[in-house]
Amino acid sequence: MLSQFEKFGGGARGAVNLLTSALPIAIIGGLLYAGFFVKAEAVIKKVEPKAVERRDNFFSIAAPTDQVAWAAGSGGKIVHTIDGGKNWERQASTTIENLQGIAAWDAMHAVAVGNNGVILFTANGGALWKTATLPSSGNPNKLLRVRIFDGVAWAVGEFGALLRSDDKGQTWTRVLPEKDRAWNSVFFLGQNGWIVGEFGAVMRTTDGGANWTDIEAKNKVSLMAVTFRDPQHGVAVGLAGTLTVSNDGGLTWTDIERPTREHLLDVIWDENRWTAVGDKGVMVVADAAAQAWKASRVSEGDVSWRTQIAKSGPRYYLAGANLAVLEGDKLTVAGR
Repeated sequence: MLSQFEKFGGGARGAVNLLTSALPIAIIGGLLYAGFFVKAEAVIKKVEPKAVERRDNFFSIAAPTDQVAWAAGSGGKIVHTIDGGKNWERQASTTIENLQGIAAWDAMHAVAVGNNGVILFTANGGALWKTATLPSSGNPNKLLRVRIFDGVAWAVGEFGALLRSDDKGQTWTRVLPEKDRAWNSVFFLGQNGWIVGEFGAVMRTTDGGANWTDIEAKNKVSLMAVTFRDPQHGVAVGLAGTLTVSNDGGLTWTDIERPTREHLLDVIWDENRWTAVGDKGVMVVADAAAQAWKASRVSEGDVSWRTQIAKSGPRYYLAGANLAVLEGDKLTVAGR
């Protein structure tokens, strides 16, 4: 006969044995339930891409103030700085077309042009870029450059494109009829203006762009950029190191001995000297007479191609294979 204590103890041991044998089943069941019915919420940290990446190409730069600049390039990319190029931020451009040119009236108003005739403009520092109204065309009208002179924006490109905007880039009118010829650059001083393009083509206006005249020139190599330091003295640069100079307002042009055979893609008058940049990091400079040019590199060891150079305060902005700032002898490449 079992005592009450033995009866209780035996029942307790049985309960413990039952619980022990059931515990693995409960654990497995709980794991199965969690696997099928409980969904874990993954915590994903979003990594924002850099504003300027190594793969980016920038074809144009605009620096309306000492600290503010825009750059435009491949895939519709537009970046902006407000601290002299130390930091850049990307702006939503609403296009994936390559943007070939950018220009700015001031820190708030800018315009960008590019492939398939795209033109974008902003009136609020780039917080919002809008698509401009363009004249109709049966051609793609790839636009290659845009410049601003006396408040008027001028865009040039393929199929003889020469467009004008008098309302800060919102609407545009066609100045020249469409033609199977590409214009690469435009420059104005007052009422005098010049455009240059493929196969050495040059045109000139003396009435603010209302009428244009073809200029015969010996050079037949494509010209990529033109700049005048005053109404009489100008320089145009082009492929294979082409340098041609005018001392009579663009009526006649004289080819200058080339210090390089690399393509020259842009030229500026930099207060007291001419400066041109181009392929493989080349930089060529000359004094006001523009007769004797010296070739070097933008920076020692740099072989990046450069499509445009812009001076702002103590620094030069450079667009091309990358986006760079040259201050003194120091070249800083953005995104590196």
